[in-house]
Amino acid sequence: AVLLRGFFEVDFSIPVKMLINLYLFQIYLILCPCYIENFLYLDLNVCERCQGTETNLDAAIKDVSTVLEAAGYDIQVNKVNIITKELAFEYEFVSSPTIRINGKDITIEVKESSCKDCGDLCGDDVDCRVWSYEGKDYNEPPKELIVNAILKAVYGETLEVKESTKRYQLPNNLNKFFDALEKK
Repeated sequence: AVLLRGFFEVDFSIPVKMLINLYLFQIYLILCPCYIENFLYLDLNVCERCQGTETNLDAAIKDVSTVLEAAGYDIQVNKVNIITKELAFEYEFVSSPTIRINGKDITIEVKESSCKDCGDLCGDDVDCRVWSYEGKDYNEPPKELIVNAILKAVYGETLEVKESTKRYQLPNNLNKFFDALEKK
């Protein structure tokens, strides 16, 4: 059975259930505009990039939430610690950390550089995300980058996304990270 924000409960066979839930979710979004952000990361205890991204994401949401709530929008943040290859596949995780709004990455391009913290965590060399904003690269996304992405998503400017026709494959850097973590 699935409960959708208190509206009603639905319990059907899996394929029909999935279609109905998708339909109900679309109706819900029309009735109550909601922007769901996924914050996907490898580690918040050791990795300074993930920690800084979480801090900047929280600050950005705090800055825009009052205005968006006054305009009738709801922001929900789903923070997911990607601790297994299975979770990486489920979320089609490309690089750590990642911020998505309604399923779309807030940046067009994924750039990476060596991440000592995640390397120390798993015992191997690992690359993590670098954020490009206004011609500069940052290890954590600037708050302004996140705020702009939220506002663009809310007020109609679609986020540019590289549409992939390929089936998701776990990137080599993440495969290396999880393999090294399992050996530790």
